[in-house]
Amino acid sequence: MSLRNYRNDFPILKRKVHGKRFAYLDSAASAQKPTVMAEAVVEVLTSGYANIHRGAYKFSQDLTAIYENVRQQVADFIGASTDKEVIFTANATDAINLVSYSWGDAHLKEGDEIIISEMEHHANIVPWQLLRDRKGIVIKVIPVKDDATLDMEAYKALLTDRTRLVSIVHASNALGTINPVEEIIKIAKAYNPDIKVLVDGSQSVVHMPINVQEMGCDFFVFTGHKLYGSTGVGVLYGRYDVLETMIPFRGGGDMIDTVTFERSTYKEPPFRFEAGTPPIVQVIGLGASIDYIYGIGMTAIMHHEAELLRIGDALLSEVDDITIYSKAPSRVGIFSLNINGVHPSDIGMILDQCGVAVRTGHHCCMPLMKRLGVEGTLRASMGIYTNLEDLEQFVSGLKKAKEMLQ
Repeated sequence: MSLRNYRNDFPILKRKVHGKRFAYLDSAASAQKPTVMAEAVVEVLTSGYANIHRGAYKFSQDLTAIYENVRQQVADFIGASTDKEVIFTANATDAINLVSYSWGDAHLKEGDEIIISEMEHHANIVPWQLLRDRKGIVIKVIPVKDDATLDMEAYKALLTDRTRLVSIVHASNALGTINPVEEIIKIAKAYNPDIKVLVDGSQSVVHMPINVQEMGCDFFVFTGHKLYGSTGVGVLYGRYDVLETMIPFRGGGDMIDTVTFERSTYKEPPFRFEAGTPPIVQVIGLGASIDYIYGIGMTAIMHHEAELLRIGDALLSEVDDITIYSKAPSRVGIFSLNINGVHPSDIGMILDQCGVAVRTGHHCCMPLMKRLGVEGTLRASMGIYTNLEDLEQFVSGLKKAKEMLQ
């Protein structure tokens, strides 16, 4: 079966927008949800809901088992060595903040250095700036070259004896560029094996197989809502020996062993970092989404997307007077561009009238937009459900926008 048929698994795509067929090209912001994920969530809420980990009654025990099975499922999905290395968070941003506080506050001191890149999402910039303000650390930035890739020679030159962490995006949400994270990690570890590496996999985990052990990272984060799950759930993978050295990020129920008014003792990872009632329903929805992806196969997804990228690039080459920023030789399903002399928001509004949903603006990457010399771009991003007709509708809308606005 062609992947194009998977559009039928997403009920929202059957709707009309302004009387037009709905072409959803904003999956990099948040993916649409398959029926099987929604049904799994409804099943929990209507047929078996309870709080978990604490109840002695059947509903609680059954749901606890289902919830913890998803932890193992996620560990298998990303190639972790044990489910004890999987922490459920609110989203990828929450996961990075957890590392900033729990690892950074415990291990870094004034003058220590963190390396990030010029193409990072704000979620992989601001937490380190807050850590800098708390601890006096130094943030260094890998520049982006004109071909939308990282300057690896510049990266090597940034490493010093004070480097403690490299925190890098795997696939850029604004450009689609797939960064060579394995090489980045090898270079850091060869320079100093004690350097820790965090990989932001919010975009990559949707588009390619991930194996954190083969990658060699110390931390890997992603979010559920981009992976066809619901909002409110993310994942932090951490190497267990590293997690053991980290202090709790939040305090409360379910992360403690004992509490007195004098002191408290804490559970081992991952539960040490999961204070309070967890995102039970969202986690189970994420498990259903991962099952759905397994049913398709990541290899099939990659082949389908590569073909659509090829077709999309060819269609866009026929449109005059546009600037394309997503031009890295290796990238996920993102087209980032501008019509010369036209504000991207104006284009986005016309595309909406054509039934096409895209994202416009800085994409939470203001430093990258400054590097590109623009306020923002128009971004069209693909998911499992994207097909040829979506791309044709998108390019047709672009041509209409050019006629109206130039």
